[in-house]
Amino acid sequence: MAGQLAGQPILILREGSQRTKGREAQNNNIMAAKAVAAAVRTTLGPKGMDKMLVDSLGDIVITNDGATILKEMDIEHPAAKMIVEVSKTQDDEVGDGTTTAAVLAGEFLKNAEELLEQNVHPTVIASGYRLASIKAKEILQTLAMKVNVKDKDLLLKIAATAITGKGAEAHKDVFANLSVDAVLAVVDKENGKYTVDVEDIKVEKKVGGSIEASELIEGMVIDKERVHTNMPKKIKNAKILLINEALEIKKTEVDAEISIKSPDQLQLFLDQEEQMLHDMVSKVIDSGANVLFVQKGIDDIAQHYLAKAGIYAARRVKKSDMEKLARATGAKILTSLKEISDSDLGKAGLVEEKKIGDEAMTYVTECHNPKAVSIILRGGTEHVVDEAERALHDALRVVGVAIEDEKLVAGGGSPEVELALRLREYSSTLTGREQLAVSKFAEALEIIPRTLAENAGLDPIDMLVEMRSQHEQGKKTAGLNVFTGKVVDMWEEGVVEPLRVKTQAIDSATEAATMILRIDDVLSSKSAPGGGMPPGGMPGGMGGMGGMEGMD
Repeated sequence: MAGQLAGQPILILREGSQRTKGREAQNNNIMAAKAVAAAVRTTLGPKGMDKMLVDSLGDIVITNDGATILKEMDIEHPAAKMIVEVSKTQDDEVGDGTTTAAVLAGEFLKNAEELLEQNVHPTVIASGYRLASIKAKEILQTLAMKVNVKDKDLLLKIAATAITGKGAEAHKDVFANLSVDAVLAVVDKENGKYTVDVEDIKVEKKVGGSIEASELIEGMVIDKERVHTNMPKKIKNAKILLINEALEIKKTEVDAEISIKSPDQLQLFLDQEEQMLHDMVSKVIDSGANVLFVQKGIDDIAQHYLAKAGIYAARRVKKSDMEKLARATGAKILTSLKEISDSDLGKAGLVEEKKIGDEAMTYVTECHNPKAVSIILRGGTEHVVDEAERALHDALRVVGVAIEDEKLVAGGGSPEVELALRLREYSSTLTGREQLAVSKFAEALEIIPRTLAENAGLDPIDMLVEMRSQHEQGKKTAGLNVFTGKVVDMWEEGVVEPLRVKTQAIDSATEAATMILRIDDVLSSKSAPGGGMPPGGMPGGMGGMGGMEGMD
């Protein structure tokens, strides 16, 4: 990029900067986005395959979850990163439908490319897409059915739909029951509206046993054992103290030297240390607490005194677990032992140590707050347990969202086919070139049923034609049963998803696609020779939207 002044070229961009513009920039971006969508496309649906991701350290992740795959893939291209963001947003907002969102974004761009080749202006395509997405959400509202907290059968179907196609599918009944029971236990009602915070549900993974051995515990399960074998294994009517400082003698901050001239002095010094620890433990005993959870360490001598007093103690408890314990038992997390009042202690009916496999864990049950629940996940290997956790997370989130919004749509590609049909009708009412964009948008939505069919080894064209004809006859919930290869009523099959899964996927995919479409110039600044970072620029490879500052 250079100007001319009296025959002298003036360089505006730093040496080594790259610039792609116009059609080339658009094609580059669209290609990258399509490549990302293609990477996750095969995982869509009940018959989708899994991906095995191996990182530089040789750690393995085997998963079917779109967001996890895209997060673990080391993606360099700026436009491709935007597709990753789409699935991340989907994961944060709804928990399921991450692959759908990424695939839709890729397909919107692919169809836009065809319009670009016919010289339709990118902003026209973008505004057409926006119109289509607004209309699509209106149509979805008309397709939605009601669900409420008491309709447990429907909630189980929602959970089962989310789990189908994940590694844990063989045990989907177990998982559907676990997730629905857990969510129903933590539902809150505020101003007549239900809210579900999945953070209230603690999932503890333990390798060993089979997935079927997974269970829901009404209370907290902490992955720690008691610190001393002489402590009681079981405490009824527990009064619980939570502390986030260590029960140890603090080392001095400065390098201090203590000169000891005789053995008596050394003994005095040691006795003094022991006395300080004894005082600390006395404060715990005086508070009336009989269970102690410490976020940091507990000194050996302190352990001895605690055991002697018959107090159950666990150390190095994770911060997140401490917060959950505080919520479950009503205890306050104290930063020091200086003042402990009765109101700082939490209550639980039973605290005991139990063995799971070969590891001991602490169970805090019959809690003061019944909204505390934990799920113990079992599985043959670490990878099985990890994938089961991802499936469970999706199911929990989806059931939670369904309870919050109280709206469902059928699954199996049926809403997409219906939307495509209605959007085509809508596009014919528009004048101007947006009409082309809306019909391309409608066509792009059909990638979902088409991919479901492809992944199940069925003929996508036959299936799509069959689905379209049923929808044209007014069967709004006709979708694809990938196991039988027939087009059937998805509502009767029990394949249902929360409405928000679809609206969020269409929303974020449209936004990302229109954003990528509007980029016609990519300036990426490479780092300056000598390896330093260009002043005001961004590190190499971070081109795209951000690299603009590299122009000085």
